[in-house]
Amino acid sequence: MSEHTPPTRTKAFEARLKRRYAAERRFKLAGIGAILFSVVVLAFLLVTMTLNGIGGFQRAELAVSVDFTEAGLVGDPAVLSQPGGMQSLEAQGLPSVVQFFAERDLGEDGAAQLDNGAWRDVSAAVIADPALLQTSARFDLPASSDLAAALDGEGTAEMRALAGRLVSEGKLDTALDFGFLTRADATDPQQVGIWGALKGSILTMIVTLALAFPIGVLAALYLEEYAPKNRWTDLIEVSINNLAAVPSIIFGLLGLAVFLWIFPSMRSAPLIGGMTLALMTMPVIVISGRNAIKAVPPSIRDGALAIGASPVQVVFHHVLPLALPGILTGTIIGMARALGETAPLLMIGMRAFVASPPDGFTSPATVLPVQIFLWSDEIDRGFVERTSAAIIVLLLFLLVMNGLAIYLRNKFEKKW
Repeated sequence: MSEHTPPTRTKAFEARLKRRYAAERRFKLAGIGAILFSVVVLAFLLVTMTLNGIGGFQRAELAVSVDFTEAGLVGDPAVLSQPGGMQSLEAQGLPSVVQFFAERDLGEDGAAQLDNGAWRDVSAAVIADPALLQTSARFDLPASSDLAAALDGEGTAEMRALAGRLVSEGKLDTALDFGFLTRADATDPQQVGIWGALKGSILTMIVTLALAFPIGVLAALYLEEYAPKNRWTDLIEVSINNLAAVPSIIFGLLGLAVFLWIFPSMRSAPLIGGMTLALMTMPVIVISGRNAIKAVPPSIRDGALAIGASPVQVVFHHVLPLALPGILTGTIIGMARALGETAPLLMIGMRAFVASPPDGFTSPATVLPVQIFLWSDEIDRGFVERTSAAIIVLLLFLLVMNGLAIYLRNKFEKKW
């Protein structure tokens, strides 16, 4: 046979080739199907949460006009700007004044459905603009949860009839509740807010990142670049791999037994929560950091040593910058897991009712996942919508945090 003669394609060869092409097509279709299924599930989740959460960013409000010139309230702007300004207005009878004008505008039955804390909204407006005490102003004040449910077509027939009358008179309507993003937890779904839990999550994540990232990166550098290869380092590696798979509630028990024993007065503080989550996040950062460091070509190290760099300079000037994108990828995964954790934080007491945002790392606080858990356990329907709205805030916070981390990863990424 001539060396230029093409090989004979037998029937068996053609059959095998046809089967191989068919298998490749099936594999490609399976991959496309898996991607489409994931996209559909994600879209279904986002659409469901959005539809359920829209109501959580709204609240039922009653229109009440308050004539402060008749009420006789006085307020020095210098006094009202102090921390006790709201208490000063309360001592002058502002709650009774609001109730009086509510009965005038809404009737006794309508005024009875005004939220108990509605006067605080009037007080906040007066503190922001003391000149209101010399005028008459209209306020959109939160209605009770019963009236809000009746506005949605639920509740008793009498309450639905009252809601219908107030709507026809232009006294009751739903509006965007911007205060949901600025208030803290409350017992009434009309008065709850997410800022307290969101600030607690931010403070907890700051502590987690500040502890887990540098310690995890340094541990990965030591194990990969400096540690001798012996039984002890093998034991350490196995232990780190096992820690990454330990259930999160175990870390909560560890935080309860160690950190709260050392700092007994900081129960439910972001500092304790961050330290507990740092223990859980650190193994993930160490494992991803070691893999990223191992992926740096040995020629980089050899070239740096050849031009006179010390071993420390090789690691911190050449190896670490090239491995940083991979390390940040592991950090993103670990921080995302920490942000959504509930069990370890429940163990250290971060499920407390916190009616005001935390002032710092040692103040009592809660976090978004725990807040969602607590609201989901309420029987009031108003909390169902607030829970969905809080989930949307948690997802947006997670997207912002991951987006920032991905930006930093891409910024520091280097090619070789």
